Amino acid sequence: MDLVIRGARVVDGTGGPPYTADVGVHEGRIAAIGRIPAGGRRTLDAHGLALAPGFVDMHAHSDLALLRDPDHAAKAAQGVTLEVLGQDGISYAPVDDRTLGEVRAAIAGWNGPGEDVDFTWRTVGGYLDALDRAHGGRGTAVNAAYLVPQGTVRAYALGWEDRPATPAELDRMRTLVADGLAEGAVGMSSGLTYTPGMYASGAELTELCRVVARYGGYYCPHHRSYGRGALAAYAEMVELTRGAGCALHLAHATMNFGENAGRAPELLALLDAALADGCDITLDSYPYTPGSTTLVALLPSWAGEGGPEAVLARLRDDAEAGRIRHALEVEGADGCHGVPVDWSTIEISGVGDPALSAYVGTRLPGWEAARRLLLEDRLRTGILQHVGHEENVRAIMRHPVHTGGSDGILQGAKPHPRAYGTFPHYLGHYVRELGVLTLEECVAHLAGRPAARLRLPDRGLLREGYRADLVLFDPDTVAAGSTYERPRALPTGIPYVLIDGRFVMRDGRRTDVLAGRTVRRTPHPEAA
Repeated sequence: MDLVIRGARVVDGTGGPPYTADVGVHEGRIAAIGRIPAGGRRTLDAHGLALAPGFVDMHAHSDLALLRDPDHAAKAAQGVTLEVLGQDGISYAPVDDRTLGEVRAAIAGWNGPGEDVDFTWRTVGGYLDALDRAHGGRGTAVNAAYLVPQGTVRAYALGWEDRPATPAELDRMRTLVADGLAEGAVGMSSGLTYTPGMYASGAELTELCRVVARYGGYYCPHHRSYGRGALAAYAEMVELTRGAGCALHLAHATMNFGENAGRAPELLALLDAALADGCDITLDSYPYTPGSTTLVALLPSWAGEGGPEAVLARLRDDAEAGRIRHALEVEGADGCHGVPVDWSTIEISGVGDPALSAYVGTRLPGWEAARRLLLEDRLRTGILQHVGHEENVRAIMRHPVHTGGSDGILQGAKPHPRAYGTFPHYLGHYVRELGVLTLEECVAHLAGRPAARLRLPDRGLLREGYRADLVLFDPDTVAAGSTYERPRALPTGIPYVLIDGRFVMRDGRRTDVLAGRTVRRTPHPEAA
């Protein structure tokens, strides 16, 4: 044995009751569970600690962070051993030179402009290869999987135009999605309140989901509304994937804004009916009430037509800016989920231009301040949106198809604390302090169920022969260190994290180990 972990309280990821056992690790896999005789090159006394499979962040925005930051303690310190990237329909592959430049500008508020990243790839496979070759060929801090981003695919095939795709353009999009899945992507994402993905009709999305289904992947939509019309937006995704025969995973599933206070049971009833009818559905959520996105994302979809430079041009034009203001404050822009914006709920979390740093942590007083900031910061401004409801958060996390996802944006001076705190916050606040979930239920939500959604045959459970991606934590002290005031504080009570049997966290400190690799789906036989 390379390592024997002795006397751990094993929480195995199935949802079954914990039990005490020794766990042996050899050559990156779990070699034995039970009472292990003395021996092994190394021994770790785990009395008082829970041992669980590594956590899976089902909704991560570390697409460039894994390339630029070998430490990546934001996730490693939480016990996260696998992140799913390519979220919300817009990321960095597949692209051509034009699309890459547009995407970099569009999501600079999520990931930074990328000036410190060498964009050598253009395909999904090339991006995954870049992750595996990162940091001098040593790899990344944690493992990574990738979703083909539908908005990027649409931008590549027909630009940032609000119109139906032609038959040739739809064929091109099908090919791009199929190529990405064949190169190892685990599914496809959409951002249906973000341009240009939101310009796609249900029929267009259905055609792309048929490709995803053929490859055995899943569809992960940020659907068309989390505010006014949220239930209809959820129902659209259920029916769309039902028609395509595609598995569905609902991104950061919640019910926000005043219209939806206390309405989570209606969402769950809709999902229960679909599940009873044989639909394959899962969802993820983060254990906080505020949302987080970019300021430009709130604008109406028509304002985004033509791409980032066209948005800036409209903001400079007084008449066009007036139209945008009316859509935001009176009509309820589709980018703001159909709800008239309440500027008092918008907190600036980060800016691209350091000269604008005084805005960080402030609430916007109104449209003119928002317009000025969008122009001066060239659309790179990040925000928190304080529009959630605690009763909805708790109801959704209890559901048996729920998984954990941080939706963690790592950019900005004051990012959402979920980026550094989601997983220990589940374990400390919602398990130990509130009892919303039991410990074994929570670990199943954070490890076993996500791995099942990803169809990973040897991860997510603590079983012999499985990958030794493991986390040891103290159930009595585990807690998120991150707060809205100190969002980058690391958690407490998680002393050890292993990936492939190697310590990436030891005694609560990040080691220099880079054991992360890409996790690529083998194409489904029907795709051949």
